[in-house]
Amino acid sequence: MPKRILTGTVTSDANAQTVTVSVERRFTHPVLKKTIRKSKKYRAHDENNTFKVGDSVRIIECAPKSKTKRWEVLTSETAEA
Repeated sequence: MPKRILTGTVTSDANAQTVTVSVERRFTHPVLKKTIRKSKKYRAHDENNTFKVGDSVRIIECAPKSKTKRWEVLTSETAEA
């Protein structure tokens, strides 16, 4: 089964080797037929502390690294573009 890859923005880089990434998803409400934006925060492993607040990154699922970390930073969105 392929691992999920999400795109989001780094909101915190205060911890060592960890960044907090906010991922936003958009969907249509089933009753109101209105587009809704929901966001969720993920803690991702950043081995070399290379990503800073405001960076757009892609994260991928991985085996648990700690109590809260289940994601790794794959690449930066700006590096690919």
